[in-house]
Amino acid sequence: MNQRVPWHSRFDLLGVTFLLFIAAALGSLPGIEGSGRHLDHWGNLVRFASQFFPPDWSILDRTFVGLLETMQIALVSTFWAIFISIFLSLGASRNISPAWILWPTRMVLNVIRTIPSLLWALLAVVIVGSNSLAGVIALTLYSVGYLAKFFSEAFESADLQAQQALRSLGASPLQAFRHGLWPNARPVIWSHCLWMLEYNFRSASIIGYVGAGGIGLHLKLYAESADSWNKFSLVLLCILVIVTTLDFIGEKIRQSLRAKLEGKSKK
Repeated sequence: MNQRVPWHSRFDLLGVTFLLFIAAALGSLPGIEGSGRHLDHWGNLVRFASQFFPPDWSILDRTFVGLLETMQIALVSTFWAIFISIFLSLGASRNISPAWILWPTRMVLNVIRTIPSLLWALLAVVIVGSNSLAGVIALTLYSVGYLAKFFSEAFESADLQAQQALRSLGASPLQAFRHGLWPNARPVIWSHCLWMLEYNFRSASIIGYVGAGGIGLHLKLYAESADSWNKFSLVLLCILVIVTTLDFIGEKIRQSLRAKLEGKSKK
């Protein structure tokens, strides 16, 4: 005879956390207030959106130049962020580093994530001037805060049996990591790297507002001109095309990584 499970026992930590999130979100609704004025919101939106069309194709050449610089910033910053994050993530992983390395490393990553990308860009502009190098520095630092966290979580959630077996056979910690832990975590890590590249391209399109290079400077100039919203819309359209292309390519690569991971798990 089946015994009925008490209703409260059905809630694990994840379920309780989700319920608390719902309660907090609903409780926050009364704090969201408008201007208090009666405005024609829909009419305002239609009038503003009408200024975006048709896009001004005459600036396509200069837009491509700005987009190329933006892509270069995203690529270089993501490359350096991956390189730095691999080492920091080892220090932030519970199953790899001792406590005296673990907690200081995690605190450093928390500090990095506390500062938004625009503030990193402002700081970089102050140090190296208004140029694309400032954008690379800003996005590298910003990306490290997230990639190192993602990488450490990938290492912590990976199957440790192969690594432990190699250690028991006399392998060094580096050999056990390279041949035991890394192959299991690699597909997840590459997936995070692809996501970060897509994110950095979008971020590199914004940090130009504060002088950190890229297409953001074009967006700022067009936004400050009352009659240039059609130029602004062309830049957004080009960004949309590139972001969509990156998303498509990234999804294909992620599918390949998932297929390889599933193939290994069946063996």
